[in-house]
Order: sequence, then C-alpha cells, then structure tokens
Amino acid sequence: MYEFEFEKPATVAEAVAALADEDAQALGGGQTLIPTLKQRLAMPSKLVSLAGIEGMIGVRGGDGMLSIGGATTHADVAETLPEAYPALADLASHIGDPAVRNRGTIGGSLANNDPAACYPAAALASGATIMTNRREITADDFFRGLFETALEEGEIITAVRFPVPQKASYQKFVQPASRFALVGVFVAKYTAGVRLAVTGASEQGVFRWNEAEAALDAGFTPEALDGLSVDAGGMMADLHGSKAYRAHLVGVMARRAVAAAA
Repeated sequence: MYEFEFEKPATVAEAVAALADEDAQALGGGQTLIPTLKQRLAMPSKLVSLAGIEGMIGVRGGDGMLSIGGATTHADVAETLPEAYPALADLASHIGDPAVRNRGTIGGSLANNDPAACYPAAALASGATIMTNRREITADDFFRGLFETALEEGEIITAVRFPVPQKASYQKFVQPASRFALVGVFVAKYTAGVRLAVTGASEQGVFRWNEAEAALDAGFTPEALDGLSVDAGGMMADLHGSKAYRAHLVGVMARRAVAAAA
C-alpha cells in the first residue's frame, strides 16, 4: 500500500468538505476500493471514510416505505429486514462472506455499480430512490452502465428508499470463487405492476427485462415466462460462462424468482 491521507468525518457536511480536496476518494466499506488501491489501479491522495456518519447508518420504515442509510452494512440489512422486506434481507445475507457482509455497505455497492453486484438488481426491481447530499435519483435514472452511475463528483449516497412490494424474491446463480452473481434476478410485484431486474449478465450492467414484466403483469406465475428469452448478443462472456449460457440462466433464475415470490 502507498501513503495517503485518511479522514473520518462525523457528518455529511464534513464529508462533502473533505471530498472537495483534489484527488480525494470516498470510502464506504472498501470491499472494492481497497483491493484496487493494493493493485495501484487507483491512487487517490486522500480517503474519506463514510463509516462513522451516524445519520447514514440504520433502517427506518413506515407507510410501506423503507429508508436504508447509505453506510448501513449488508449484515445489518440482513438482520433488520427479514419481516419488513424478506427478499432484500435474503439478498443481503448471501453477499460475499461474513467478512464482506460486516464491512460492505449498500451505498458503496450502488455507487460502485459492479455489473455482477446484487444490490443494483434490488434497487432497480424495487423502483428505489437513491438519496444523495444534493438530490433524489430514481433507480431507473441512476444506473448508466458498467461501473457508471448518475452520481456527480463529490456526491454521496446518504440513503436508499425502497417501496415495499406485495411479493418479491431474489435468486442468484453464484460464481463460487467470488460469490458475485454469475446471473441474479430480482422480481417485485406491486399494485402498479411487476418489475424484474437482472444483474451479472449484460454487457451494459444491471437492466430491466421489460418483456418478462409485461408477461408477469398478465399472470404472476413461472409459466408466464415460457417462450421468453433475452438476446444472447448483449450478454457478457468469460471463463465462467458464454453469452448463450448467461442468456439461458436469465430465464432460469427469473422463473425461480417468480416461483419463490408466488
């Protein structure tokens, strides 16, 4: 590791001020950033930890909505939400391993927008709203592509607001070494309709499968997806799976998610 400054502000305002310094980098749980620093793929001169900002930690709920602080760990989400939002709690309980779950944060995961991360699928399928120190961003507008989001320089995810669905499930085909999603599907049924998001598969990152949503609006059963498939041409390919394999898995995991939710 190389030398850098480290700050741990107590408030969002202090964090924003610290991030105004040239080449400063926000630090959530550090599950992606720290390995990146070790490999010299990024070399910020200052790290600004968000872990000590009390107003960004914890879960609050009411009137069918849940607000999760951006610095809330995966472990806390898993332990807090089994009754309020079971599918989201289950998702959090299967991220990485205990060490990752006790350090990684929901805000850090969404801000990094890894194409195989789990939380982006949950946020997009839930129609969540990402709250920052400057504005509110709908999940549909937040995710822009691989590792790319609508966040601007110096902008911090302070909380994520989830409308609680009538039914939901997340099903993940795990890549054994990393425990990231080779393909993961989150489905959520609301009065206004069904939303279904896919992670781990597309070259463009997390996406909604609109054709499946329309079919599930007509009938919320796994059989409603019979005959539907995603275009393999837009899928990722690597040593873990070809484009065609990932496209096939999208359909398989979608059916499993609907079956579990229903």
